[in-house]
Amino acid sequence: MITANRRQLLSGTGLAVLGAALPARSWAQAPAAGRPNLFIGTGGHGHTFPGPSLPFGMAQLGPDTDNARWDACSGYHSDDGSIMGFSHTHLSGTGIGDMLDVLVVPTRGPLQLEPGPLDNPDAGYRQRFSEEHAEPGYYRVRLESGVLAELTVTERTGLHRYRFPQGPGHILIDFAHMIIDRWDKGTLVDEASLALDPDGTLTGSRRVHRWAKGRRIHFAMKLSRKPDRVQFFADGTSPSPEGTTKVAGNRLKVALFFDDAGGEPILIKTGISAIDVDGARAALAAEAPGWDFDGARAAAARAWAKEIGSVRVSGGTEAQRTIMASALYHSFLAPTLFTDRDGRYVGLDRQVHQAPEGEPAFSTYSLWDTYRALHPLLTLVRPERAEMLTRDLVRQTRESPYGPPVWPLQGVETGTMIGWHAVVVLAEAYAKGIKADYASAWPVIRRRAFDRTMTDIDSTLGRSFYYDLGYIPADKIWESVSRTQEYAYDDWAMAALAEAAGAKEDAAALRKRSRNYRNVIDPKIGFARPRFSDGSWWKDYDPIQLGHDPEKHRDYTEANGWQATFLNQHDIYGLIEHFGGDAVFEKKLDAFFTAPSTLPKNAPPDISGLVGQYAHGNEPDQHAAYLYAYAGAPWKTQAMVRRLLVEMYKDDPDGVIGNDDCGQMSAWFVLSALGFYPVDPVSAVYVFGSPLFDEAEVEVGEGKTLRVRAPGNAPDRPYVQSVRWNGKPWTRNWIAHAELIKGGELVFEMGARPSKFGAAKKDRPPSFGRGAA
Repeated sequence: MITANRRQLLSGTGLAVLGAALPARSWAQAPAAGRPNLFIGTGGHGHTFPGPSLPFGMAQLGPDTDNARWDACSGYHSDDGSIMGFSHTHLSGTGIGDMLDVLVVPTRGPLQLEPGPLDNPDAGYRQRFSEEHAEPGYYRVRLESGVLAELTVTERTGLHRYRFPQGPGHILIDFAHMIIDRWDKGTLVDEASLALDPDGTLTGSRRVHRWAKGRRIHFAMKLSRKPDRVQFFADGTSPSPEGTTKVAGNRLKVALFFDDAGGEPILIKTGISAIDVDGARAALAAEAPGWDFDGARAAAARAWAKEIGSVRVSGGTEAQRTIMASALYHSFLAPTLFTDRDGRYVGLDRQVHQAPEGEPAFSTYSLWDTYRALHPLLTLVRPERAEMLTRDLVRQTRESPYGPPVWPLQGVETGTMIGWHAVVVLAEAYAKGIKADYASAWPVIRRRAFDRTMTDIDSTLGRSFYYDLGYIPADKIWESVSRTQEYAYDDWAMAALAEAAGAKEDAAALRKRSRNYRNVIDPKIGFARPRFSDGSWWKDYDPIQLGHDPEKHRDYTEANGWQATFLNQHDIYGLIEHFGGDAVFEKKLDAFFTAPSTLPKNAPPDISGLVGQYAHGNEPDQHAAYLYAYAGAPWKTQAMVRRLLVEMYKDDPDGVIGNDDCGQMSAWFVLSALGFYPVDPVSAVYVFGSPLFDEAEVEVGEGKTLRVRAPGNAPDRPYVQSVRWNGKPWTRNWIAHAELIKGGELVFEMGARPSKFGAAKKDRPPSFGRGAA
């Protein structure tokens, strides 16, 4: 394939060459919802899984191919050749693994209690497989034992249908199965129990100490056929005495034997709860009262058709339309439902709470990632869902002993990553008019903002230095440069929430403090640079490196000096001034995208998808291509965004260039393919890029539709020539959320050459509450 070099692309001459080598476009009669490929992201480092779920559902059922390496964080990887079984909870796209609760293994032959190694499936209960198929809400595969396995879900239950060949067979429930890691130490599962009721219901509970340490899971399971024998195993390989109906311990398993498993399929339905077994039973009774597997599958398909149909497109290639549908699917998997049928949930204080009627609680908030594009996407295409999540985050902020949520998983504050970015989601929602009781959360948010005595967790370390010095010193706290900048962005968000609470003085103080990001950007060299407690800078600075002392810790969070230089999202004009003006800043961005794509040996695998030193496969700089628009060179934004849309996403398992991170990578694609992106979500505006499709129809709530058209669009025509909004000329290179949410028609006239559209200072996007100077 012919490729353009980066300098050609940035100068506006490379797209013609690139476009000539791309597949011819397929023209559709009208915008339509695409058909997603659920295997996109299951290869490479995407960390997605292909099993069935409802949108934002609690039960996320699916096949597990591995549970013991980084690329199996979701329990599944497309390169693996065997399936361990089917578990009821998964994480989509995360960089840390957990879940995989209640593994069901349908098989034949001698009973084996361990899965065996990935490279030797014959040594355990693993099975090779074929005829794998996945679609929203449904999964099917044929196992080497001859069993045809089918899976579907309701909100809180997993439904299985197994067709066995004639003859004996058995189903193993491995309640010890979980994600494991080479760093794990001690007991990972405890307080586990299994019980078989007289009516044949199997129930179980356990506590898990993996990522979300101390989380609990409870289940209730029923089978459509009564097994001929049942054997329990408690922390060993010897079965419990005949007649045993309950066991307790840490590593529990139960085998259900059928003398003739053939004939009518064996159906299983499993309700889950984080509260208790009664909650799991209630899920079964209400959501799966009978054995209508096909009815549940059809209902799941309808639910997904509605969600994926929220964005319809025409034009582009068939693969690009599939990628769009798949990106929407992955954007609607998390956060995940976390309330039982009766509204109970576990708060971040580890106590059981009651959610208000119609306002369920959620888990799996990958906030360091998703505040950037996933939550903004939901405010646009699913505002009612965004309101539900906003109210939930307000409640969880009030309940948490740590303040605004960081990375909540199953009622546990994991404290993963840096900052406390729930405040960004809340501030964005407030700016966009989403109703919630923001003032009730302000006292807790204020403590995180100002109170030195509030308990720190890993994500909030170094706040006292940040208050006193205006930055976090690299000789005192790890990841100091990134922390300084991200704490500053949270200050910006908290200032908006202070305004909402009527705390004007706090708002002013936080707004001023949000400019602390500049204190770790050395204007003499034009890079984000580690700074020590005596005020000095790292002398032997190298922007490729991850820190001043690679043997001890990093100075950046999943980034290096190059990438950290462009972390700022809220004060772009202040950053441009800090660099020395538009021309210097534009040149620096050019260098960022054209520098050699070399990384040090200690770079984490998260830094992927390199274009120069820009890393699209990780979140810190996913707004960076849009920064050209602030410096008066929007055509460079257009060229680079189009390039990233084309090169970083594919219609195959390795089709997401990095971890999908609970939909963030996917949401970036959806918004950028529509032609705009929220560089600073708190500002509630979108910066224009380069629409990928000729037409798009976007549901924006209350029966309103946003139509985006791009006349003249083509692979070699990525440049915006002019824009019209509802038939009138639009000179600004940005648009407010308040405009788009009304519905209407946004028209981008596209061309093969750069234009000056949006370059004038008066037309550049606002930042820090102001326009370009």
